[in-house]
Amino acid sequence: MDDTGTQTQAGRPIRVLLADDQALLRSAFKVLVDSEPDMQVVGEASDGAQAYALAREREADVVLMDIRMPGTDGLAATRMISADPGLSGVRIVMLTTFEVDEYVIQALRAGASGFLGKGAEPDELLNAIRLAAAGEALLSPAATKGLIASFLAQGGPAEAPAAGSAHAERLAALTVREREVLVLVAAGLSNDGIAARLEVSPLTVKTHVNRAMAKLGARDRAQLVVIAYESGLVRSRAD
Repeated sequence: MDDTGTQTQAGRPIRVLLADDQALLRSAFKVLVDSEPDMQVVGEASDGAQAYALAREREADVVLMDIRMPGTDGLAATRMISADPGLSGVRIVMLTTFEVDEYVIQALRAGASGFLGKGAEPDELLNAIRLAAAGEALLSPAATKGLIASFLAQGGPAEAPAAGSAHAERLAALTVREREVLVLVAAGLSNDGIAARLEVSPLTVKTHVNRAMAKLGARDRAQLVVIAYESGLVRSRAD
C-alpha cells in the first residue's frame, strides 16, 4: 500500500465509528484511534441500530462493529449499512471474541470487509482500519481465506447455493485474466504477489481486481474471496 493509503481520498483523516455495547472497550479504542494523526473517532454506538444511524450522520469511513450486541446486533447492522446506497463507501471491520465463528462468515456475506479478534494487538487494530479504508483485505488474506474455506466449501449456511448460482452467472462477465486474478486473490495473494506470479505490474493487477469487483458487485477484496468460494470457482483443499 502506498503512502496515500493511510488517509481517505479527500486527504482528511480516516473517520472511524466505534460500535460496541461495552463502554470501557469503546473508550480504550477511542484513545488508541485518536492517538493516530491519520484517523479520528467520529462517533460511538452501543447497538447496531445506532451504528447505522451514526454511520450516515457522521459520514464514517470505517466502522469497528462488534458482532454480538443487545437489540440490533452487528450482523443486522452490517446488512443495513451494506444495503444502503448512500453508505457504499463505508467499510466494516467485525470485532469478535472468537475469530473462527460462523457469524463472521455471515458478516462477510453481508458486506463486512473482514474481521478482527478483540484480543488483537493495538498495531493490528490500527492496520486493519487503514486497510479497510483503502479497500484492501483485512489482516492476513490467508486467514480470511481459511475461514471462508472451512465454512463455505463444506456446506455453509442454507443460503449459499442460491448465492453461488447468482455469482456463477456473473462470473461469465469476467475475462480470462480477471478470473485468473480472482483465483489468486482467493488464494490469499496480495497485488504484489499476484503481479510476481503473472509477471505483470501491480498496477495492472489492481486494475483487474477493480474490474472484477465492479462486475461482481463486490465492495472489496474480502467480498471477492467470498464470491470465489460461493460460485465454486475456487474450492477448499484439505491440507
